[in-house]
This record gives sequence, C-alpha cells and structure tokens, in this order.
Amino acid sequence: MAGRAGLHSVTGGLYFGTGPALQAKSRTRSPMIPIKTESAWRGTADCRNCGIRDMVLFADLHEDDFNLIHAPIDDLEYAGGQPVVRLGETATSLYTLRSGMIKLVRNTVDGRQRIVRVLRSGDVIGLEALMGPTYDSDAVALTNVRVCRLPLQVIQRLNRETPRLHQRLLEKWHRSLKEADDWLAELNFGNARQRVAGLILKMRSTTDAGIATLFSREDMGAMLDLKLETVSRTLSAFEREGLIEPQDKQGRLYRVVDAERLVAPKAGAE
Repeated sequence: MAGRAGLHSVTGGLYFGTGPALQAKSRTRSPMIPIKTESAWRGTADCRNCGIRDMVLFADLHEDDFNLIHAPIDDLEYAGGQPVVRLGETATSLYTLRSGMIKLVRNTVDGRQRIVRVLRSGDVIGLEALMGPTYDSDAVALTNVRVCRLPLQVIQRLNRETPRLHQRLLEKWHRSLKEADDWLAELNFGNARQRVAGLILKMRSTTDAGIATLFSREDMGAMLDLKLETVSRTLSAFEREGLIEPQDKQGRLYRVVDAERLVAPKAGAE
C-alpha cells in the first residue's frame, strides 16, 4: 500500500515518524518526532488538525484512555487517484481523513462503477470493518490526501474498555449509512441541471460557502449517473449564465455566484 508510514508506539505515548512524502525528492529520512499522548490529546504540534481530535472518533475519550493505545498509528499520504482501501480487501484498519477528499466507489449490477459518497476532512474510512471481515467499497483519493491509519485491534480494545467510544462508533456508523443513502437520493433526483447544481452546493467549503471544489468530469458523471459530455455542457451553461465562476485552469475550483438561481428550475432544461 502506497503512502507514508513510520509511527512507533511506546508506553504512554505515540511516536510519529516521517517517511517519503508525496513529492519528496530527498533520500534522507526526517528524524522521528515524538508526540506524547498528552500532546496528541490536546491537539498540539503535529496533531493540530488530526482526526484524533474531536472532529472524528475520539472526542469523548479522556486522557487516560489514550494509554490503551499500544499499536502504531500511521500517518499516511496518498496522491490523487491512489486507492486507500479496496472492495473485498480484508479489513484490518480504520482511517481518519485529515485533509483532501476521497471517493467511495461500488460496482453496479451491470458492471459500471458508481461513486456512492465523497468523504472530506473529519470523515472515517472503513467503519464497516467493525461489522464484517472486508471493506465494502473502494476508497480512492480524489485529491492528494492525508490520513491516519488506526489498526482495528486498537479500535476494538478501546471499544471494549471505553463505553464512550462504543457509543461514538455506533453514531458514526449509523450516520455514515444515512449520509450515503442521502447522497444517492439527493444527487440522483431531477434533470442534469438539478443534479450538477446539487453537487456544486454539496461540495462547497465548510469555511467559505462561496467556494466549491469539484473533480474530473468523469468522476462527476459517476456520482450523478450522467454522461461526461452532459456534465461538461451543464457546467459551461452555468458559467455563461453567471451562476458560477472558475477559479483555476483545471476546472476544479469554482466560486458560487448565485446559489438561489443555481438551484432554481429552468424551463426546457434537460
């Protein structure tokens, strides 16, 4: 599995190591950076934006709970297009998404690939590992991503010994199922214009609702059950009408100029 790994655990602390990063050219390895349990819990140093904090699984854990962690937690990076986990692969870990976006892909009965959900920072990959022996979808990086890989044995131990985490995991599991159902229901309703508009609004930044990050037209088509040409034509129409403005040359970053008009029905739209 591609990525950056190198984290050793010792009693009372976690030690993050830095291996070859996505664009690293140097052959020398960076020194191990010690991050004690206490600093990891409080979110200092390298854990400031990590999924180990309240945004993911461990919000309800106390300081002493982290002493139960004795297996390595790896800090990994993947380039866009790389798989993080594969459908049917033996499930050995959960992953918390620290940055970037990941698509969950499943195959339809007629052999087509269907994107059932897009994960963003704070989401958890592989929750099905708690319920069964294998992953139930491909998780593929849409952008360069950074994840923390949590061995299943760590989660299982915390789950047994920490009721707070058990409840948190159940909530996460049920919410992930609902979000996947909602994603498919909301983005597969209406004509092409309504579907593309709905995706744009869903992909707006949590910190700036005026900015939406999209992906390749092919991926968008797989999410919306539309042909690539239809997606491209619809986005071009939105631009001509002044509803969105491209912010980069790749056509991935857009400013939403008029959200109300974007979702308003248009006569004669396909």
